[in-house]
Amino acid sequence: MRNGDIYRLRRLTGVAEHWIYVSCKWGEWTAYDLERRRWIRAPNMPVDREKFMWSSNQHQSLVVGTDLLVFGRGDFLLIYSILTNSWIQTTDATNFFPCCLFGSTSVGQKAYLAGGTDYYDRVLSTAVVMYDSEEKVWEPLPSMNRARKSCSAAFMDGKLYVIGGVGSNREVFTCGEEYDFERRSWRVIDNMAEGFMINTESFGPTAPPAAVVNNELYAAQHSYTKNNVIKYDKRNNRWITLGKLPEGSHSSRRPGIGFKACGDKLIFAVGKERVLYPFGAVKLYSWVPNEQPPVWNLIARHPSGTSVFNLAVMSC
Repeated sequence: MRNGDIYRLRRLTGVAEHWIYVSCKWGEWTAYDLERRRWIRAPNMPVDREKFMWSSNQHQSLVVGTDLLVFGRGDFLLIYSILTNSWIQTTDATNFFPCCLFGSTSVGQKAYLAGGTDYYDRVLSTAVVMYDSEEKVWEPLPSMNRARKSCSAAFMDGKLYVIGGVGSNREVFTCGEEYDFERRSWRVIDNMAEGFMINTESFGPTAPPAAVVNNELYAAQHSYTKNNVIKYDKRNNRWITLGKLPEGSHSSRRPGIGFKACGDKLIFAVGKERVLYPFGAVKLYSWVPNEQPPVWNLIARHPSGTSVFNLAVMSC
């Protein structure tokens, strides 16, 4: 268990259990075991609360292998390992990854970050990095054609995609980019983000969270004007509205959402504002994508939180 051999063997045999990690309070993470339908509390993050709060609107998280990576502004990177049930703080990659507002995705044992801004709020095209959770190393990738922040990233059909975002002159992009690992080069895809971006109260135009199931790309457009699930039509390079996100998730004040792939399912998490729902809770919904409008199933409630600060899915 401690050296991860059991999870390597499970991957070889195609066996995987799914854990949904939710952060409902700053510095706290709880995992929902889909198989046993139970919540398990992870250790608190060993980080100064004021620093974490200062970066609260900037940080992101994703799972790669048996590691949960939580990014914050500046040199803030924490890694939680299920092998040791503990957190470590590292600065190994601070010369590589951006400070905030980047796109991120993971597949297998590798995670990818792209775009974002640096410590001085400069929009980046160069901050494209890959993290290998087996080797515990970071590797810079070639720069994108466009410097962009507030973008989404996804891994689909063996390639890395960065979609939408905002440029250094505040231009809202309608293009995306595709990275070919064999050629080690980026290709601009015009109009890939047409109708993709949303407007938020806090940050203005931003890309919605995206997730890939069975090599199909989906996104959750959750804002004060939109509440849709959309799908990317690869053949025609356009986004199609499939239907609505779970009923009651729409909120002009945006208490926070999460949208991730989990095996053959899409997972959506949303919280209720305490001022309106004193006994509300974060709710987890799932849907197996098909050709029909989405029908969301409520799979769990988390009673100790009313907002989704972060969501990550671990399959191992």
